[in-house]
Amino acid sequence: MEALSKQTTMAMKSYKNQAHMLVKNYLLADPFLPYTSILGGILACKVVYDLTDLISSFYIKTYPSLTKIQRVDWNNRGISTTHAIFISALSLHFVFWSDLFSDPQLSGLIVFRSSTLSTFGLGVSLGYFFSDLAMTLWQYPALGGMEYVIHHILSGIAVAYSMFTGEAQLYTYMVLISEVTTPEIHLRWYLDTAGMKQSIAYLINGIIIFIGWLIARVLLFGYMFYHVYLHYDQVIKMHTFGFVLVFGVPSALGILNMMWFGKIIKGLVKTLAKRPSRTKEEDGQN
Repeated sequence: MEALSKQTTMAMKSYKNQAHMLVKNYLLADPFLPYTSILGGILACKVVYDLTDLISSFYIKTYPSLTKIQRVDWNNRGISTTHAIFISALSLHFVFWSDLFSDPQLSGLIVFRSSTLSTFGLGVSLGYFFSDLAMTLWQYPALGGMEYVIHHILSGIAVAYSMFTGEAQLYTYMVLISEVTTPEIHLRWYLDTAGMKQSIAYLINGIIIFIGWLIARVLLFGYMFYHVYLHYDQVIKMHTFGFVLVFGVPSALGILNMMWFGKIIKGLVKTLAKRPSRTKEEDGQN
């Protein structure tokens, strides 16, 4: 028995070493990393979609009563929320805490710096954009209008270019920080779909959306362009297509963000205007 146990242990170690070598030399090797990360992002989307469906079926009372397209939207927002948490956390790390783009001792210009982790993160994000764009087009326009299609196409192009070339990854991650507002946007939809539009949670979430959007999708974009201005001598050395993307994509997304911000303000004002009248009605009933 001891000999068999020892043999089993050695076999497990051998398989573990082989798996480690496979991941290190192939899946995460530089030539394969972009494709591996994209595939990983797509597969992760499928897993999250199925898990959202499974968990919601057991724990969300209103979920079974939703229409088919509402359930698709519900689960798809689960994917989007998961991606937003992942990429916004990674973006905050690289932009504000990592030495990759801030340490002057590192060799190379800021616009050309990248790492295995930064490239992998962009690949996972690109896999998400592919998946979500495909889902949006498949169910168009139920899951989003043309502005969402434009947003995903522009984001996908910028992320793909930055991932494959290693250029402007700092600015790509700056823009991706804006995904920090996505979970709150989806929570608003979840609360509305669950019949909780008049709840205090809906109101608080709306205020958080306003503040988060102002910081992450308005002010931060201004900071990004200011950073580009300060490092224009480096930006000008990028390839022409990358140079155009640095200015073009954030500008286009910024316009979309301002359009959506206007809608957010109108929605928040409308919600706040309804609260006093509703409170008076409740007081009158009491």
